[in-house]
Formats: sequence, structure tokens, C-alpha cells
Amino acid sequence: MLISILAAVSVAAYLAATLLSALPALRGTAPSRAAGLAVAAVGVLAHLTYLLATHRGGVDLHFFAALSFVAMLIAGTTLAVNAARPVGALGVIVFPLAAVLLAVDAWLAPPTRPSAMDWQIKLHVVVALFGYALLSVSAVLALLLLVQERALRNRDIGSHWLRVLPPLTLTESLMFRLVGAGFVLLTATLLTGVLFVENLFAQHLVHKTTLSIVAWVVFGTLLVGRWRYGWRGRRAVRLLLSGMAVLLLAFFGSKFVLEVLLARTP
Repeated sequence: MLISILAAVSVAAYLAATLLSALPALRGTAPSRAAGLAVAAVGVLAHLTYLLATHRGGVDLHFFAALSFVAMLIAGTTLAVNAARPVGALGVIVFPLAAVLLAVDAWLAPPTRPSAMDWQIKLHVVVALFGYALLSVSAVLALLLLVQERALRNRDIGSHWLRVLPPLTLTESLMFRLVGAGFVLLTATLLTGVLFVENLFAQHLVHKTTLSIVAWVVFGTLLVGRWRYGWRGRRAVRLLLSGMAVLLLAFFGSKFVLEVLLARTP
């Protein structure tokens, strides 16, 4: 009963935070920023408490549970970003997605339990998921950057929705900072995998390892290109979204096929 209440509180808070984030675009009026952050924080904290209660302190890596965990991390990252620099449009995209993924995990997905794992493997997994969350938020910022550039080219600068976005240069700067932080965590993920995982290229891990390395190369190329050649705009966005697509396949591709399409629970 308590677990269902926590999920309901989190979903309601996420949806309320979405509305507060969208008001400047819908009506041209901005509510209290502190109120929006407080409501979003309630959603993230309730979501985290729900995960701790259902996972009993472990990390459940089954498909829907893992999606819910990553959604909480992404929502938390979005909250932190908005606390430092207002980017309301992030919340409009991230918070309802977190609400949906939590609702599916809480009320629609079959019940699962965390797999037993040593602390070293748990560290490897948590670092990987944090890195994925940071890179996911950077990918959302990349999409917003494309929208901003198109609006500026079309001279559509008076729309209310532009008020939920910072200046284009700040959006781009924030995007690259998150890519850099996510790249560091992705590097740490690969290193802890080498140190703690017995065989990274075992049959059930080879695709994850290979795709993660490909994504690492893509993000590394993007950062080097930004530093050395000043890459920006559409070229940078395309490379970022390509790396994110590869990372999505690495994290959830096989899980989706096995657990959702083939209904096999490891």
C-alpha cells in the first residue's frame, strides 16, 4: 500500500512540475521558480523512496525497473540543472516521461527482484546509469538546441515557448558540459567493467561492451572536435544524438528483445 502511495505521489508531482514548467510557453506567464523546483523535488524524492522500498537497497536491472531507475536519475539531473540555470523546457520533456515510466513499473510491469551482485559490480552499474542519465539530458538539450536554431532562422523569436529556454549559446554550453561529465562517467564505466567484470566479451555481454565502446568513441570524437575545431550546431547535435542512440541500444536493446518481445526474464 505504501509503495503504491509513493508511486502515486511521485507521478502527481512530476505532472504538476510539468505544468509549472510549461506555463510560460502556454500562457506567457511564469510561476514561482522555487515552487516548480519544490514540486519536482517531491517527485524525485518520492520516486527514489519508491525504488529503495521496492528494490530493498539493491539495483533491479530488469527492463521496466531499470527504465524507472534511469528515469529517476534523469529527472534528478534535470532538477539539478534547473536549480543552477533555468531550462524549463527540459522539465516539460523529462518529467512526464519519468511519470509514465514510473507508472508502468509500479502498476503494469510484472514484479521483479534485484539480482544479487557484489559491491564492485553494483558500483559499475550505478556509475553506468549515472553516466547514461547525464548523456540523456544532454541529448534532450541537443534537441532543444535544434528547435532554437530553427526558430532563430525563421525569425520566430516572439513565441512564449522561447521563454522557457536560455539563450542559444548557454544551451549549447550546458549541453557540452553534460556531455563532458557523462563521458567521464562512461569512461569510468568501461574501466570498472575491465576491473570488476570477469569477461566483458562473454556471450551475454559482448553486444553491450561493443556498443558502449562505440558510443565512447563517438562522444570522445565530439568532445575533441569541439575542443580542437570548435564543432557546434547541427554537426555536434547529430554526433551527440548518434552516440546516444548507440548507448540506448547498449543499455536497453537486448533487454527489450528478451524481456518484452520474447517474455524471457533472466
